[in-house]
Amino acid sequence: MALSLAISPCPNDTFVFHSLVHGLVPAAPPVEVTYADVDVTNTAAQRGAYDLVKVSYAALPWLLDDYHLLPCGGALGRGCGPLVLTRPGRAGDADLTGATVAVPGDRTTAYLLFRLWSARRPPARIEVVPFHEIMPAVAAGRYDAGLVIHEARFTYPRHGLTALVDLGEWWEGETGLPIPLGAILARRGGVDPVEAAGWIRDSVRRAWADPAGTEAYVLAHAQEMERDVVDRHIALYVNEFTAELGDEGRAAVDALLGRAAAAGLTPQISSSRATAWTS
Repeated sequence: MALSLAISPCPNDTFVFHSLVHGLVPAAPPVEVTYADVDVTNTAAQRGAYDLVKVSYAALPWLLDDYHLLPCGGALGRGCGPLVLTRPGRAGDADLTGATVAVPGDRTTAYLLFRLWSARRPPARIEVVPFHEIMPAVAAGRYDAGLVIHEARFTYPRHGLTALVDLGEWWEGETGLPIPLGAILARRGGVDPVEAAGWIRDSVRRAWADPAGTEAYVLAHAQEMERDVVDRHIALYVNEFTAELGDEGRAAVDALLGRAAAAGLTPQISSSRATAWTS
């Protein structure tokens, strides 16, 4: 029976899951893959729609009754945080009071970090916008600022925009921890989490061993990104935490969800519930 998998079409996900999707991982079942933005997969996971699914770490408090958090395959790291972008002229003014801000999803890690950062001076209005539409909309003046993720870190100057704040830098300065962005979940009762983690680690290692073998697949889903941007994207988001969350990664997840719960932004969950992936 085929395993249902939902990931984004971004280069880090297609790179990581290339071997699993293409039947190159021994003992893994065949996979039927769906590609969708993380805001879509966050919502689908609430319905238990997929066996394996990429979601935002910020969405975990609503999902752990139905899914195991896997210790591999996700996106954590340093220097890879979301950016708050504005048009030139607003740079250096971190006060967004009265502003309308476009964000890529209401349960994304990016938006959770933004809410923690802007708690004392929140914007007047938030609108959820598909992430690929945010930069053009801010550049056109439809929004005062935009919260961006993924390859926008590398391409925002082309839109004539300025980074107001790097939320990754802010988070690392506050906590000293890497930023937990995207997680891989396995559906409880549908997928053995130990087996699933093994398949994903094997897929990651095969991609690292033969990156050229992933190229056609990655570029086919890269939404017209230039090859240089694709390579930089993979190098930034596929790192040691992709192969193993580890103690530091677990501490980062605990810190994010603990601060969010303390601020009343997400439901409270226990530290062990958030990171004990075999529970």
